[in-house]
Amino acid sequence: MGRRFSMAESQRPSRPVRAEGTGILKTFGRQQKILRERLGLTQRQLAERIGYGFDLVAAVEQGRRIPRPEYIDQVDVALEAGGLLKVMKEEVARAKYPAFFEDFAALEKEAVELQAYDSQVINGLLQTEEYARAVLAARRPPVHEDTIQQRVAARLDRQAIFDRQPPPMLSFVLEETVLRRPVGGRDVLRAQLEHLLEIGRRPNVEIQVMPTDRDEHAGLAGPLHLIETEDQRRIAYVEVQGTSQLIMDRKTVREIEVRYGIIRAQALTPRESLDFIEKVLGEL
Repeated sequence: MGRRFSMAESQRPSRPVRAEGTGILKTFGRQQKILRERLGLTQRQLAERIGYGFDLVAAVEQGRRIPRPEYIDQVDVALEAGGLLKVMKEEVARAKYPAFFEDFAALEKEAVELQAYDSQVINGLLQTEEYARAVLAARRPPVHEDTIQQRVAARLDRQAIFDRQPPPMLSFVLEETVLRRPVGGRDVLRAQLEHLLEIGRRPNVEIQVMPTDRDEHAGLAGPLHLIETEDQRRIAYVEVQGTSQLIMDRKTVREIEVRYGIIRAQALTPRESLDFIEKVLGEL
């Protein structure tokens, strides 16, 4: 079976950086270097002091790697920064997402309910590592390998939503064509469908399939996401061709909520959908 993103993997110390996030990372790196040199430490000595590799310390100072929160905590103490580096954790963490996706990613972490309709590829929260990598590698113009690694790792972090307590309610509607499109090859797709079956059996997750032969379809305007936060805010998010929009106008959000409700009603039920996914899997 294709490997699902795991929480163990999320403990990796850092990830390659995207271009849009380099500003805050270079600032963090400069601050680390100033504080290190103030104490008369070499990069190698700092690495030994905090228990990380020399290459990582050097890359962070050059703004080429995204330090994880635990790295920031340890280096702040080791360099006697008094919280100067710790206060940058949130901004540093946001650097791992594409600029157009940052606001939605922040809201997703607060979601008590999330609903999504996808028509081109399987939703990022449901993707296996191999499938996610194949989706990103298929983009044109080509995406740099460092960016692919960073984006895949960011999806790993987002999938922590499945293990959050209390668990949020998660609803996904996927087009049948998405289940049949062999992104990355048949083996990658097979593992991805197996993963959907596993996730779809969770009590707080509903996955539905929209059959291609439906003659009425409320989702022809394209993919959409809806989020409800703990403070009962309802927000819609739409994305196309690398651009996105967060929608907070109550009237517009309500229209999208109604549309999603119709999409769900037109799709197969969750039980029928799992049976359908098993059928497609058996055809591979």
